[in-house]
Amino acid sequence: MSNQNEDKTIFNAPAFDVNLWIDADGNKTNPIELSDFQGKFKVIYCFQSWCLGCHSQGLPALQKMVEALKNKDEVEFLAIQTVFEGHDANTFEKMVETQAKYNLKIPFGHDPGDETTGNRSKILTNYQTGGTPWFIFIDKHDKVVFADFHLNVENAIEFLKTV
Repeated sequence: MSNQNEDKTIFNAPAFDVNLWIDADGNKTNPIELSDFQGKFKVIYCFQSWCLGCHSQGLPALQKMVEALKNKDEVEFLAIQTVFEGHDANTFEKMVETQAKYNLKIPFGHDPGDETTGNRSKILTNYQTGGTPWFIFIDKHDKVVFADFHLNVENAIEFLKTV
């Protein structure tokens, strides 16, 4: 799926620790847990509202995957705003605007972190991401099988069709 050689270590996916969520229709909802999608393949897209690469590369890639796999119930898509800088710009409200702008009918979470993480996203910290945009693929057994900025969207779609 990457444009690079894949030499990523597979590890157990940490539980989500994200309290602010909206559903596929943009309505506030209860916190979503990794365990809510037990037995399904999960694609997590990490972004920040002010991230230019998120808008030019990541969100269009996510749109393509969501559209290509909209009838595949075995794959769940989630987007999480993983704030690690620019807290004044990367707000819950901007996350809601991003979902609407891209017409992504998937749950979105807002993770600004807290004092325990130095106000850095808990997903960013727990999944050891390298910033934004970032894609995390979690298999049906809750193992992280891909986590990277570099994503060949066509290869990713072909792979996800097989899960």
